[in-house]
Amino acid sequence: MNNYQKLCENLKYLKLTEISFKLDEYISKVNEGEISLVDALYELTAKEIEVKNFNATNAMVKVAGFPHLKEIKDFDFDFQPKINKKQFLDFESLRFLENNSNIILIGNSGVGKTHLATSIGIAAAKKRISTYFIKCHDLIDQLKKAYLENRLESRIKHFSKYKLLIIDEIGYLPIGEQEAKMFFQLIDKRYEQKSTIITSNINLSDWSQIFVDNMLASAILDRLVHHSSIVNILGNSYRTASALSKISNKET
Repeated sequence: MNNYQKLCENLKYLKLTEISFKLDEYISKVNEGEISLVDALYELTAKEIEVKNFNATNAMVKVAGFPHLKEIKDFDFDFQPKINKKQFLDFESLRFLENNSNIILIGNSGVGKTHLATSIGIAAAKKRISTYFIKCHDLIDQLKKAYLENRLESRIKHFSKYKLLIIDEIGYLPIGEQEAKMFFQLIDKRYEQKSTIITSNINLSDWSQIFVDNMLASAILDRLVHHSSIVNILGNSYRTASALSKISNKET
């Protein structure tokens, strides 16, 4: 085995696939005097880093559990003119993460809360910031299962590790007292340590309807609202508008 073959084996062992793919091309460029050896090595390593960063970013987005890959640029702000676009572009900059601040999106079903929350999460994941998206009822189910299996502490620790946790659709299903206590433990552990994005169809003043216990509801809200941006989204439902549009088109 000659040194060229050994080099190819080394690149394969080190998983430098982009360099392996471009190696012959750059050897030819160096031999023909088109580029210096140093420049060739720089360009090869730069391409390898670019591909690895791209793959790592995609992996972060994939494991975050997003329901879709819709970003801020995909949101129809013209349909929801009462939403402050500049505010969400600021959220997309991830400045709120620097202070471990929260974002709470309140609005009726279909106004775009999940889309907006997801788009902020995608922006974070693309920056390789640990991010996770979960529906509220799925989160409660996981905490309840962990409690029954005597591993609640480790499950809360798991959800507490994410720099950004998105809890979607709080309020669509009632939360019992025991489950509310577990939810409080999670929010309390993340308080002023990590950022959380909440979406809900229930006004904050009515959260006692969700958690049943007024004291628990107040304690949860106290920790979520402190250091948070609260956005009330007033507008029409995308889904309703889309359904009505399809009916109208059929009739015509």
